[in-house]
Amino acid sequence: MLWFIIIIILLVVGAAGFYISTYNNMVKSRNWTDEAWSQIDVQLKRRNDLIPNLVSTVKGYAKHEQDTLEKVIKMRNQLVEMPADNRQATMAASNQLTDSLKSVFALSESYPDLKADTEFTKLMEELTNTENKIAYARQLFNSSATRYNNQIQTFPGNILAGAHNFQKTAYLETPVEEKAAPKVSFE
Repeated sequence: MLWFIIIIILLVVGAAGFYISTYNNMVKSRNWTDEAWSQIDVQLKRRNDLIPNLVSTVKGYAKHEQDTLEKVIKMRNQLVEMPADNRQATMAASNQLTDSLKSVFALSESYPDLKADTEFTKLMEELTNTENKIAYARQLFNSSATRYNNQIQTFPGNILAGAHNFQKTAYLETPVEEKAAPKVSFE
């Protein structure tokens, strides 16, 4: 009889330990995913802080390109005002801003004095580095989301996830237009 009680106690303690360990791992994974999103947010803010300097530098050289600069400012302001909890919309706005910035960088080809400006060159470098950091942070987020989603969708985590209302995290996806292969001409 004593052995039976000891076995029951060990099973209960083992089950409780397994439950606690599984739950804690899901919380950790969710927190890593949130932290990975936070890294994206930090880089987006860094880029948003650099844009006014870029616009003011370009304005001096490219007075005829007011529409391009206004588009960049509009996209930046839209991104700044975006609700923090809407990750997909934030990344869609960020992608539009990235496209607008490409237009500003292209202006340097039309304005050699701008291309030679050290402030512009420095800002372009910083923005390029920031874009690379955003890309890396997106990869980290998707990796963290995969780990978290795997934990809450596989057995036995899916049982605990349902009981504790853990929700699947959506991946950050590349926009369809960016997936298309660029058209190349050798003419």
